[in-house]
Amino acid sequence: MTTPLIELKNIRKSYGGGDSPQVDVLRGIDLAIHAGEFVAIVGASGSGKSTLMNILGCLDRPSVGDYLFAGENVAHLDSDALAWLRREAFGFVFQGYHLIPSGSAQENVEMPAIYAGISATERQARARALLTRLGLAERTGNRPHQLSGGQQQRVSIARALMNGGHIILADEPTGALDSHSGAEVMTLLDELASQGHVVILITHDREVAARANRIIEIRDGLIISDSAHANDVAPPLASGALQAVDLRQRLVDGAEHNGAWKAELLDAVRAAWRVMWINRFRTALTLLGIIIGVASVVVMLAVGEGSKRQVMAQMGAFGSNILYLSGSSPNPRTPQGIITLDDVHALGALPQVKRIMPVNGSEAGVRYGNVDYMAYVGGNDTNFPLIFNWPVVEGSYFTAADERNAATVAVIGHRVKEKLFKGEVNPIGQYILIENVPFQVIGVLEEKGASSGNKDSDDRIAIPYTAASVRLFGSYNPEYVVIAAADARKVHETERAIDQLMQRLHHGKRDYELTNNAAMIQAEARTQNTLSLMLGSIAAISLLVGGIGVMNIMLMTVRERTREIGIRMATGARQRDILRQFLTEAVMLSVVGGLCGIALALLVGGVLVLAKIAVQFSLVAVLGAFGCALVTGVVFGFMPARKAARLDPVKALTSE
Repeated sequence: MTTPLIELKNIRKSYGGGDSPQVDVLRGIDLAIHAGEFVAIVGASGSGKSTLMNILGCLDRPSVGDYLFAGENVAHLDSDALAWLRREAFGFVFQGYHLIPSGSAQENVEMPAIYAGISATERQARARALLTRLGLAERTGNRPHQLSGGQQQRVSIARALMNGGHIILADEPTGALDSHSGAEVMTLLDELASQGHVVILITHDREVAARANRIIEIRDGLIISDSAHANDVAPPLASGALQAVDLRQRLVDGAEHNGAWKAELLDAVRAAWRVMWINRFRTALTLLGIIIGVASVVVMLAVGEGSKRQVMAQMGAFGSNILYLSGSSPNPRTPQGIITLDDVHALGALPQVKRIMPVNGSEAGVRYGNVDYMAYVGGNDTNFPLIFNWPVVEGSYFTAADERNAATVAVIGHRVKEKLFKGEVNPIGQYILIENVPFQVIGVLEEKGASSGNKDSDDRIAIPYTAASVRLFGSYNPEYVVIAAADARKVHETERAIDQLMQRLHHGKRDYELTNNAAMIQAEARTQNTLSLMLGSIAAISLLVGGIGVMNIMLMTVRERTREIGIRMATGARQRDILRQFLTEAVMLSVVGGLCGIALALLVGGVLVLAKIAVQFSLVAVLGAFGCALVTGVVFGFMPARKAARLDPVKALTSE
């Protein structure tokens, strides 16, 4: 005797138990179906025939008993292995057609082949050939609602045959059709049986059942009659029928095909876009949270970065390699230390020092005509423009000869020019009184602005060091010394070298103080970074709200598309395929929302620039915000996707 394709031994199926009463639907089914058979299982509603079909098609598991498929026990296979078996061996034809509403006839037929890993070219050609064979060549692009009941059922038959359909399970295939369409469908099933397919027909209509060559009647979960031969001899094989051993070998050969992830991903993206487009208004509301979140993060960080760069530029204009040396008191009871010109000359010889300049200055009263003003007057040498990167924009700077001769010439800052001359007089060549000493203005410094607080760098006058010492302050010792490090990246090394030399020059006394612009700039940068982080964190809350919206919409989508999930599982989708499907939809929402958010952020940034607000977009910030949107989609979409993947195929198919 040949090995049956399907063999059931003492199959029982019960529901309930525990706190609820147990209901026995199948109460010990023994059944063998061989290659080439056309079997009709008949029975009244509630007899257990649909439950039996679900177990035969690996959509459900028996509570007790063994299910041998081609001689192998599959009763205890995991969900993915059962999905593989459904995909490779079975084809389902349902009473309600069970087509995916958003897909065309072609796409519905192709679905099992996608999960089987068949290439796009091959599956498209096969789907078109099947639809043409079933008289639907002109309907490949139609969606289910554009097809009649008979046409939809033919599409479902084509889908059942897509991966070979060695065993066709037809559950009341004519129940929802008129007599003409029903006759057409039965003719198709007759043809399939004659071509070697095993056809298992579930019906309550005895006229339909009479088309089969074997009729099994089931009542109250038990087989009460079977028209098969008493000696269980298998019927003659139809041309093309596969024996159990051949089918098993074919399945083993195809076991290595785990699906084509690219094809599945493309199908998932296409399905996700369709769902988003069909529910445009709901999608737009969901996207709003992500759009606002991404835009807020990008704009807030851009404003923070712009403000930071603006302040850094103002401070950096004075040189990030600048150090300041001045006298200091080691403790309150000792006098302040004095930095001498000898110290300046010794420090200037250090290899780490590029330039050094003593400054002898103080706040002083300045007058032009009847206008009085207080400004900082600093005696400097000719290194001033180079050390501070501060060019003269009108006139010229004083020369080394002016420095040697203690010439009474002055280079004034932009603010001093505005206050004294009010834009009415050209300052070059004019005389101003500094502490009642006349100085001729020979140049105007470039405007720099305030470096911090209310301190304005342009509120300054530069005069020769010798003139300041002899004519104004009466002391040759500098108020402080400005030092330019040879390498801006090694300011701290320069600082250590200066400190060591000063310790020797001052006999170990630390009666001096060293500061540098780099430290101030870094401190300001840290402050601005903290501000940017705070602004970004506040904006990120919008992303969280958007993520909650994604989760909500995905939970609703899973509920609305439960039957679609069941259809995909019946055609061979594994749990990870369903998980990928719905996770892709969540990510699609986040991707679209992220791109729209970036576009909105750039638009808002343009408006802020026009409003003269410092804005600096960072590619890292933009990509980071977009990445956060993607992570939001994955995190908040995972739970709904996992819920979809864990649905029971039978419950999903029978959901309303």
